[in-house]
Amino acid sequence: MIAAEPRHGYELMKGIEERLGGTYSPSPGVIYPTLSWLEDMGFVALDAAEAGRKRYRVTPEGETFLAANRPALEALEARLGSTEGRPGVPAPVVRAMENLKLALRLRLGRGPLEPASAEAIATALDAAALAVERS
Repeated sequence: MIAAEPRHGYELMKGIEERLGGTYSPSPGVIYPTLSWLEDMGFVALDAAEAGRKRYRVTPEGETFLAANRPALEALEARLGSTEGRPGVPAPVVRAMENLKLALRLRLGRGPLEPASAEAIATALDAAALAVERS
C-alpha cells in the first residue's frame, strides 16, 4: 500500500480494514511497530510530516525487496482476498472467527500448555461451540 502512495499509519489501518471487508482492522500496536521496523530495515522512510503525523514512502531498497518477493506478496494478497465476501456469513462473524484463530495461534506459539491452561482453553472453546449451536 505504501508502494502505491505514501501513507500515514491511520491510512494503512483503514486501508487494510477496507481490503478485508471490515473483518479485521489492525491496531496501532500492530501498525506503528511494523512501520518502525520497516524504517529500521531501510524499506520505508519518512516523507513530509503533516501537523505531527508521520507519512511513510517506500525507498529504493523497499522497491527492490518488493520486486524480489513479488510471488509471496501475490500469494498473500490472494489469500487475503479469499476472506472477503464469504457468501451468507456476516462480517462480524468472519471477524470473530479470524480473531479466535489468531488468538489460538499466538497462545500456542508461546510454547507448551500446562494441563490447567489446556483445560481452560478447551472449556472456553466448548462453551463457544455450544453457544453458536444454540443461536
